[in-house]
Amino acid sequence: MPSKFVRPGNKVVHIRCRRCGRRAYHVRKKVCAACGFGRSKKIRRYSWQNKKVNRVRIK
Repeated sequence: MPSKFVRPGNKVVHIRCRRCGRRAYHVRKKVCAACGFGRSKKIRRYSWQNKKVNRVRIK
């Protein structure tokens, strides 16, 4: 196929989150996929997870 049909796939979707420090903050949604920053004040967490926020494990 000619190169004009190739879609650019180098867009930045996630940037570093201010709260958890992981590269999981969605730029367009304005929500962190890892900790839920931008959606809720509580940290997004499930009982089956070992969650780390700023490299410190949460119990």
